[in-house]
Amino acid sequence: MTAASSAPASASLALLRRLEWRVRHAVENILSGEYRSAIRGRGMEFDQVVRYEFGDDVRDIDWNVTARLGEPYRKKFVEEREVTVLVVFEDTPSLQFGSGAQSKREVLLELAGLVMLLGAVNRDRVGFLHTTPGGYLLREPVRGRGQILHAASSLLSQPPPPLANPATPTCTLPWKLLARAAPRHSILIWLGDFPAGPAPEGWAVLQRRYQTMGFRTDDPWDRALPAGETFAAYDPVAGRLVTLENSAAERAAHATWRRRREESWAALFPDVQSRLTVGTDEDRLDALVRFFHARMGTGGARPM
Repeated sequence: MTAASSAPASASLALLRRLEWRVRHAVENILSGEYRSAIRGRGMEFDQVVRYEFGDDVRDIDWNVTARLGEPYRKKFVEEREVTVLVVFEDTPSLQFGSGAQSKREVLLELAGLVMLLGAVNRDRVGFLHTTPGGYLLREPVRGRGQILHAASSLLSQPPPPLANPATPTCTLPWKLLARAAPRHSILIWLGDFPAGPAPEGWAVLQRRYQTMGFRTDDPWDRALPAGETFAAYDPVAGRLVTLENSAAERAAHATWRRRREESWAALFPDVQSRLTVGTDEDRLDALVRFFHARMGTGGARPM
């Protein structure tokens, strides 16, 4: 490894170490175990059917067994002793847009790093898949602070896809590989830009195999075009500078684009508590804390 190539990794490690103390503080003093509970819910592995007793959760009643035996029975689940978290970072040219101090890619990478640090603090196994239009890099799940920290540093130091000739602006996620990358009932967190479009092939299979969540980041211009007269912006997908006249037609087109994007986003992750949108002007860790609090407010994750 040359000095030039090691510089991004060193910068990533420095960033992660600065973030780590905030993550530990959040887990120990703010979340107070809610991260683990929100991830695991009431258990994910089916154990057996037992007689229902007063105070048990009625959502666990096995209605088939209840009807057959004439008295209420419920499903009993056992919590896995170890959670595996697989971070999938879909690195597209569109993430390199940014109207402010940071691009969407920089913000989303920091969010990915925070997720991996949360896993390290909670003694989970953590791995990642970094995918670009040109290929992918898989790091199998590992345990331990040091190994997870270096895995996160490797993800954060990956170079962005080139913008010179974005002939293939979208990624082809290796779904068959993903289906074997982690044990059943692992947590799969997909981070990307999520443009409007149908669900990719194989997504339904992964949703049955894993507990899936989606994280994305929005630039202020994603939510609304800036007010004012004509302005220019670089389009990383088209690979050129575009001029917007701020006309009624352009605003209507933007509103249609946003509506279709939100519809696709909700179709991929129907449970509102399984998708997180963070603005580039928001604090990423605060957004994660709110996300896990919200999941706990709805009873956490359901068994799969």
